[in-house]
Amino acid sequence: MNKNIGLRTECRGLSVERCVLSPQSSVLSAKSSAPSTRQRGFTLLEMIVVISLIAILAGMLLQRVWLYQEQAEKAAMEQMAGALQTALVLQYAQFLTHGQESEIKTLTSENPLRWLMQKPGNYVGEFYGVSAEAVAPGSWAFDLKSRELVYVPYRAEYLLAGPDGHKWVRYHARLQYEGRPRGGKSSGAVNNSHELTGVLFEPVVPFQWFLQGK
Repeated sequence: MNKNIGLRTECRGLSVERCVLSPQSSVLSAKSSAPSTRQRGFTLLEMIVVISLIAILAGMLLQRVWLYQEQAEKAAMEQMAGALQTALVLQYAQFLTHGQESEIKTLTSENPLRWLMQKPGNYVGEFYGVSAEAVAPGSWAFDLKSRELVYVPYRAEYLLAGPDGHKWVRYHARLQYEGRPRGGKSSGAVNNSHELTGVLFEPVVPFQWFLQGK
């Protein structure tokens, strides 16, 4: 009874069609105004953009990883060269101590890795004429022909090729002399005598690796 009275009150002054349709329209408006609980998914374009961004970021990260690996490889190579320089000086001092100055010149032709108590794990041996194809990347090798110790990098993106066109670093032992003039100015004759002052383990040709100081 009360429901009919309320319905008649709402329909008072309205036409029959509007009175009949008003409950349905109110239900539809209530449904349309209710918040949607269904989430909108990614479109194909959005998925392509996201995948592209991830690929770009992964590529940049991978380049930085390779850069750090190459920097670490260069530092390890120079550390080994420093250890060989120390071993060379010890051999030089031993010859001087035992009065074997005539044997000092043999240091320039000897395999420097023999001065170490233990050879590095990436040393592959001696070759007569080292080639980049015969030596595994990231390894040391001694060239019996040139009497030089060669390092072939594993990563050499930032290493400039040498005069021979190869991306490697060649080391050798060199005796260091100091010239001392002899003779008086009055005689007008000056003779330069070279005195052996030390030994150096250095690159045969200065190499350029990471020009920007990285």
